[in-house]
Amino acid sequence: MTGPRDIPRVLSIAGTDPTGGAGIHADLKSIAANGGYGMAVVTALVAQNTRGVRSVHLPPVSFLVEQLDAVSDDVTIDAVKIGMLGQADLIEAVAAWLARVRPSVIVLDPVMIATSGDRLLDASAEAALRALVPLVHLVTPNLPELAVLVNEPEAADWAEALDQGERLSRATGTRVLVKGGHLAGPACPDALVDAAGTEPGQARIVQVSAPRINTTNTHGTGCSMSSALATLAARHGDWPRALTETKAWLSDSVAFADELEVGGGHGPINHFHALWAAAGTHP
Repeated sequence: MTGPRDIPRVLSIAGTDPTGGAGIHADLKSIAANGGYGMAVVTALVAQNTRGVRSVHLPPVSFLVEQLDAVSDDVTIDAVKIGMLGQADLIEAVAAWLARVRPSVIVLDPVMIATSGDRLLDASAEAALRALVPLVHLVTPNLPELAVLVNEPEAADWAEALDQGERLSRATGTRVLVKGGHLAGPACPDALVDAAGTEPGQARIVQVSAPRINTTNTHGTGCSMSSALATLAARHGDWPRALTETKAWLSDSVAFADELEVGGGHGPINHFHALWAAAGTHP
């Protein structure tokens, strides 16, 4: 990782959400809320709202590459967040671009499992995504996605989730963010698991927990968290600090999500609540 930068230039590579709660729309809000300058390359045009996805249109791979090159030919990129990559050739194109550009911070949010539990990628795309994991600095799966990446059933408890995260980190050499949002209980823990450079069997684990918040407005939390982590890691050069600050910001954003009153389904989080509160713009 290069040295910290006060205003990191952060590129989101992800799909769209017309209602603004997920994908590149959530990424750009998260990057801005955490002190970065956001940019975006579109991998998929998604017709969705707070109630669900209606259809997905994937632009040609050649156009994806043109977007990526247009940004990196002109702008120094301090961090990259990768979200929805719908098929193998898109994933391989992004991997080739990363190998050429070599950003200092790369965070992968592996969009593999729908809210319904359905797999979103075919076998070739899953294989390509697994091959991408060793090329990034942090991967942020939810528990169903973590299970797919280690080819096991979904973890039933926090200890099993940490064990899966450690084994994925050790196998790929990549940091893993293990997220407890899918588990039951009054607490919502997250852990940064880094098996690289440690003694055998002694992965470094940094855990941060917060009270579970009673709301249905959690659309885009995975997108928002991963892009915030990319931004703060580029700002500080410190992954544990990035997780601690991201967790505090995300908890605040979820706690005040109901104020937005967006949509009739699972609404978005309130990305800018802390900034609005500090500025006194919203009573």
